[in-house]
Amino acid sequence: MERKQVEYFLAVAAHGSFTSAANSLRVSQPSLSYGIRALEKELGATLFRRLGRGVVLTSTGEALLAPAREVIRDFSKLQTEARRVTELMSGRLDIVAVTTLAIDPLAAFVGEFRNRYPGVELSISDPENAAAVVDLVRRGHRELGLTERNIAADGVETFHLPEQEVFAVLPPGTELSDSVPVSVRELATLDIVTTPPGTTSRSFVDEVVPSIGATLRIAVEVTHRAAIVPLVLAGAGATLLPGRLARDAAALGAVIAPLDPPVTRHGVLVFPPGPLSPAAQAFVDLVVRRCAPDDAASGDPARS
Repeated sequence: MERKQVEYFLAVAAHGSFTSAANSLRVSQPSLSYGIRALEKELGATLFRRLGRGVVLTSTGEALLAPAREVIRDFSKLQTEARRVTELMSGRLDIVAVTTLAIDPLAAFVGEFRNRYPGVELSISDPENAAAVVDLVRRGHRELGLTERNIAADGVETFHLPEQEVFAVLPPGTELSDSVPVSVRELATLDIVTTPPGTTSRSFVDEVVPSIGATLRIAVEVTHRAAIVPLVLAGAGATLLPGRLARDAAALGAVIAPLDPPVTRHGVLVFPPGPLSPAAQAFVDLVVRRCAPDDAASGDPARS
């Protein structure tokens, strides 16, 4: 059943004439008649009975009059809502992000996006691990994801986010050497507070300390990432955090220092290949504008 068939039916019922209905709809009478016959064939019932030069509804036609009007109203609502979503006046965007990237840079992206498109709702979820982000996007459970750059990203598109420097975060009152930066060898002598293996926070220390052949000293292993900074502030040990989180910890009293040699973390925005929803495409475009060099802001730089 097509929308135009329902519109033809309602027009004929309102005008009591195929000719008048065709004129009102600005279609040819043969086209209108064909549409009504096709509708009657599909329904298996006659909708109109000829009466002189006009027509009247059969009992079946009378019964279908109210439902047909409701169908047209629903079509109109559907068109209106589709237009609202397309024009980003409404809609929903589902994003999955590892915790550290959800705080920075995702929070800033979301704030700017919401200011531009306040009618779009966003849902941000936390994955089991960094690899799960790609899997959720690949299988269509989330439309966008933020994860670590070293994660295999087969089957999805990626856009590289700006690098973030990683800092040592030490308990309040910790005295640093004159050199200020904490060497990786010094880091290996500290008690470390971190999350379990496989998590993003743990990856910082797992990749840094073994590079000098040292063994990491895990003082506290905690599944709640939000507890890391409070544990450091309480003197339980030190940790490694990207710049934004490290500065937040410093504001609470922690001592922070860059590493020697410098350590950076690399994040990526991942999204499915092919057309995106209007909200997802607008979000990707926003990220590209915020992060891409000026000479890469044209064309389609996000699909790499």
